[in-house]
Amino acid sequence: MRLRTGAEMRVTGPADATAAVVCLNAGQSREVEGTWSATLEWLVRRLAPEFPRLTFGEVKYRIKSWQRLDACVDDARGALDALDAPRTLLLGFSMGGAVAILAAGEPSVETVLGLAPWIPDRLELDAMRGRRLRVLHGTLDQALPGIPGVSAAGSRRGFARARALGVRGEYTLVKGGLHGVALRAHWGRPVPLPRAGTWARLVGDELRRFEAGS
Repeated sequence: MRLRTGAEMRVTGPADATAAVVCLNAGQSREVEGTWSATLEWLVRRLAPEFPRLTFGEVKYRIKSWQRLDACVDDARGALDALDAPRTLLLGFSMGGAVAILAAGEPSVETVLGLAPWIPDRLELDAMRGRRLRVLHGTLDQALPGIPGVSAAGSRRGFARARALGVRGEYTLVKGGLHGVALRAHWGRPVPLPRAGTWARLVGDELRRFEAGS
């Protein structure tokens, strides 16, 4: 599906669901064309059969870069407009966590679920007021030369800032978790990383809470 911004979205689940999950990818410093996320694709394939009443929308940004963060947020809002669900959970991986937080002020958004979310100290969090923030972060996640990563200490600081604004939420460390849940193999399909099953279970727990409206 082509969004009004020119970004793309891949939809799984019913077209007329009353609740939707918008999945937002990671990014990088260089301004490069958007791609589908192996982590989010693997999670959707794993979890969508358990939640047949939810619609999942995976967003492929026009440009996946934190230098173009505003454009990524516009793409997220375009996905919300296209799905037009009364209730929405934003599922953001890495940079997608920042995108989700900035888009959380849209009326349908109830929850932001960040997977190893990038929440820089300068990121404005006011859009999270009245929403729920759930953060999952791997204990082994860190940036290394040539290897992307987001320190759990950074997302912990961001979560604490949100809580200071009165935002409801939970912060959970995934023991032994790396940066991401899956990588894309050379044949194109996502391959799960260590602790992928734990990530899926925790994401599923939050989706059940969201589906129940609690």
